[in-house]
Amino acid sequence: MLETRYRFPPADRADEDGLVAQSDHIDAEMAFTAHSQGIFPWYNPGDPILWWSPDPRAIIPTAAIHTSRSLRKHMRRMTYRLTLDTAFTATIDHCASSHGATWITPVMRATYLTLHEQGRAHSCELWQDDELVGGLYGVALERIFCGESMYSLRPSASKIVLVQLCAWLAAHGIDTLDTQFLTPHLISMGAIAIPRRDYLARLTDNPDKHRGRWQI
Repeated sequence: MLETRYRFPPADRADEDGLVAQSDHIDAEMAFTAHSQGIFPWYNPGDPILWWSPDPRAIIPTAAIHTSRSLRKHMRRMTYRLTLDTAFTATIDHCASSHGATWITPVMRATYLTLHEQGRAHSCELWQDDELVGGLYGVALERIFCGESMYSLRPSASKIVLVQLCAWLAAHGIDTLDTQFLTPHLISMGAIAIPRRDYLARLTDNPDKHRGRWQI
């Protein structure tokens, strides 16, 4: 059971847009507490920090991620190296700059860097010729990896990261990749929408089970 000084309203009491709460503060403990209860932060600079739990919730079952024939062909032809927790800072910074991701504010960046230092947030990196070309980061719970953002500097790099990370997660007992919302790109990779109650049922009393540095 996670011990924390923060208390959120139950996720199933979110409004019709999925908004659970708002605050004027965020830190690593607060963010991890929220994730462990099916809630995540997302807001624009200058706004209050908003905490969400949408219904439905988008996920990818890690053992059922879709790999297209063209992607498999591309992966066979590409020489690459995959790592975990090797370049977390570079990964979050690439995510912020690649998408114009205004929600990755300096405070959010500092929050997830602290979560990484605590062994709770993790990155997956794709390298080609010793150059970082793609990656993603997120927060690990017992059964769920809460994906926060990903980026790609080469064609299909983020898809390769997603496929390879899902295989690693499935092998280590994490059966759900939380993508928060559906996009056409994620649907093509096997993302589905499930009722919030089904997502919350995947939460456990041992969110720190996979805490620590990850390695391939």
